[in-house]
Amino acid sequence: MTDVHTPERRRHNMQSVRGRDTKPEMLIRSGLHARGLRYRLHHRGLPGKPDLVFPKHRALILVHGCFWHGHACPLFKWPKTRQEFWHEKIEGNRTRDRRTIEALHQAGWRILIVWECSMRGPKRLVLQDLLNEAEHFVAQSERTFRSLAGSEATGGSSEKSSRFSINARPESICSEKVRKNGTN
Repeated sequence: MTDVHTPERRRHNMQSVRGRDTKPEMLIRSGLHARGLRYRLHHRGLPGKPDLVFPKHRALILVHGCFWHGHACPLFKWPKTRQEFWHEKIEGNRTRDRRTIEALHQAGWRILIVWECSMRGPKRLVLQDLLNEAEHFVAQSERTFRSLAGSEATGGSSEKSSRFSINARPESICSEKVRKNGTN
């Protein structure tokens, strides 16, 4: 299948894709700031430059786009063109995510991953509920890892009581070493 855009137009489209200050990230940032939580942005001294860092609570939040990080949800579909390139690119992102999370975990940071599908798409969560979960994780939780995704992303139930798809250590992100360690 050929590309529907000219090479110049495709280049322009790809250059406009942002890596920081995305809409999902801004929603999380403004919501948590309004709740009184203060954070640092894209801390250069930490592996992977996490999106939001809460030094006081030794916690951080990574806001992942489902396409760029290869999340198993309805928002992710493999591109039909340049399949080899995209498989290599997205698998490289997943590998880098695993290394980054492992390094952050070893450094004693608590990690919350908020997936794009938790904020948009057919199974998105109510923003206030998502912010409640994020605030609880940062300020009060004893958990070392949590992943919030849309309820359909990992086979979640449609019942209201189980609207959050929460995995102690999601298969797609964490290394075998961490799972065997038994930390959650």
